[in-house]
Amino acid sequence: MDLPEGALDAAARAEAAALMRVNHVGEVCAQALYQGQALSARAPASRRALAQAALEEQDHLVWSAQRIEELGGRASLLNPLWYGGALALGAAAGMLGDRWSLAFLAETEHQVEEHLSGHLERLPAEDRRTRAVVGAMREDEARHRDSAIALGAAELPAAVKIGMRAMARVMTAIAYRV
Repeated sequence: MDLPEGALDAAARAEAAALMRVNHVGEVCAQALYQGQALSARAPASRRALAQAALEEQDHLVWSAQRIEELGGRASLLNPLWYGGALALGAAAGMLGDRWSLAFLAETEHQVEEHLSGHLERLPAEDRRTRAVVGAMREDEARHRDSAIALGAAELPAAVKIGMRAMARVMTAIAYRV
């Protein structure tokens, strides 16, 4: 993002770096989820959609890592664990069949969209660079969700959505600090 750096004090920089660390963990997990799902997808169209989403998530991974560095922060120390867990979860979701795997993708992207919207509310207005990265990521996540729905995603039961949201809260709290 080719925007001038805003005037941020140390506390604002630390907060933005921590939020971007959370986003970076999300992108590490997205890579692994989509790779796991693609491994077990049955329909070629599903495999292609998952592979395309994973490619786009690579951009997000680079953007968030770059922004963390610019803000003087660091990536999560737990990234290898995040990746391994998400890869297993993605493969398991894929084994349930494409409709359910796509449902998991759609709900994940819906929750990520909400999460990124929350970050946009928390980021200082002066931090135009971080806001631009987060905004672009949010737009891509919405497209991934829409693609999964268009490919025939089922609707996850409410209990599964609640469980996903609870797990995301725990992961976010950990990634913010570690």
